Amino acid sequence: MEANPRGIPKAPFVDNVDQYMKTDTVETTLRKFTEAASKYRFMENSKLQQRVSLEQKIPEIKKSLDLVKYLAGKRGSGTPVKTLFEVNDTLYAHATIPPTDTVNLWLGANVMLEYTLDEANDLLSSKLDIAKTNLNEAIEDLEFLRDQITTMEVNTARVYNWDVKRRREEKKETTA
Repeated sequence: MEANPRGIPKAPFVDNVDQYMKTDTVETTLRKFTEAASKYRFMENSKLQQRVSLEQKIPEIKKSLDLVKYLAGKRGSGTPVKTLFEVNDTLYAHATIPPTDTVNLWLGANVMLEYTLDEANDLLSSKLDIAKTNLNEAIEDLEFLRDQITTMEVNTARVYNWDVKRRREEKKETTA
């Protein structure tokens, strides 16, 4: 079975319903198609959450990277940097940062580490590149999943319509 680069399987398109329906009953086929569409929707929701998360993280990483670059640029001047730093979403505090060669980066899971400015710059740059790549892949996967959901819905409709047509023909034959 074909799949996209991240292993999401491609939905098969039922081109010839008569041929396809020789192997299974209508109910079984419709159940399979509905189940596959549900799985694709679940994957789509997961990728949507991933995209939202990355769209929130990327600006934060950029902001941290810009600050590290700014501090690195001020490193040789010997003058302290006066700034407002974010304590909370709506709360900021005044701060004076003495000339420094290190910064502390919050890594998550209650972990904060001290890095030199150059190490922090390298780390944040690589994190930003990875986040951008992951965002692009999530967007590609979302497009792919939407196509697969549409394919499964079309398959379901084609099998359902085939069954309705078959039943009408059977009814005509029995009444004639």
